[in-house]
Amino acid sequence: MQTFIATLRLARQDFFKLKRRHAAPEWALWVMTGLVALAWGSGLTLVALLASGRVPSPRQGFEIALPLLLTALIISVVFHVVYTAIERLASDRFLVWVNGEPGLLVGLFYGVVSMACVALGLYLGYLVLGQMPGMGRVNWAPQRSWISVSIFAIFASVLWGLWAWQQWHEEQLKRQAQEAQLRLLQAQIEPHFLFNTLANVQSLMDHDLPKAKQMLGSFTDYLRASLGNMRSEHSTVAQELELAQRYLQLLQGRMEDRLRFEISADEAARAQRLPPLLLQPLVENAVMHGLEPSIEGGTVHVRARLQGGTLQLEVQDDGLGLNAPPRPGARRGNGVALSNIRERLQARFGPEARLDLQPGTPQGTLARITIPLHPQESAP
Repeated sequence: MQTFIATLRLARQDFFKLKRRHAAPEWALWVMTGLVALAWGSGLTLVALLASGRVPSPRQGFEIALPLLLTALIISVVFHVVYTAIERLASDRFLVWVNGEPGLLVGLFYGVVSMACVALGLYLGYLVLGQMPGMGRVNWAPQRSWISVSIFAIFASVLWGLWAWQQWHEEQLKRQAQEAQLRLLQAQIEPHFLFNTLANVQSLMDHDLPKAKQMLGSFTDYLRASLGNMRSEHSTVAQELELAQRYLQLLQGRMEDRLRFEISADEAARAQRLPPLLLQPLVENAVMHGLEPSIEGGTVHVRARLQGGTLQLEVQDDGLGLNAPPRPGARRGNGVALSNIRERLQARFGPEARLDLQPGTPQGTLARITIPLHPQESAP
């Protein structure tokens, strides 16, 4: 029951928004449509009973309430079908526009669509319910009907505009707070990466000074190329893959043929936006905890693809695996990098975005980032 209620709450958050992909399942959106119809039908019934000026008998109340409730349900179904069609057929640019600041043109769009849906719903209600008890008393004269529909739609559009502007303003404040949190989390991951790399250089200086100097030079080149990207608010999959490649090439200078890597991604995935330094900690963990402790080393596979309306980023190694016992004297991870990634994903993309760790096949570790694709994240 708790899961059902939580799903309905998720559906309520997305119900009044045009989105290509909703967080809630389709059945929950239909349940919300029924609840909205029940609320509108009950409100109209109450108005009709108060306007009658007398207390009706149960039969009279039924004759008044049933047609209004069913008409409200038909209108709600029309709204659901029309808005679903817009979500499926409209361009991403248009969906971003209608979900942006609710200005005059956006309000006009919703007002016109609302008038059309109400009019179509009333017409279908008349065709379906015209012979039901109580419907004979309803005045379906075209002139009065269209005037009533127009006034109702304008009134509903004004209320929607005020509500939507308030919601948009609150979302802007939340977004600003999230961006501040992202900058703080990003600032945390930079020293984590830098300190780990410098520790690697320091360990080489004790037994192989020329190689340590070579690695330090490569590290300097890497920083020169990547520091600008570290400080930016947005990156792309292509940029993150390039940084991962340079980082792995940097480590190859120390591990030589014990470290091999493969990077693959389709063009559509490469164009997607990402927060900077999202892949870097996963690649670093794969090498440090999976391959470096292994005598024979291994291979790191970095992949990016679009699948089922999501962007999937994978870092897989064939090293020791998640359950391998730690080596004596080896550095143990404290989970800062993984916690940081999860927090950044939640703050930027919402509860659908996640980081999963699982055993690799046939061995090693697979780290997979799953990000839902919404219109605002689909373009760089």
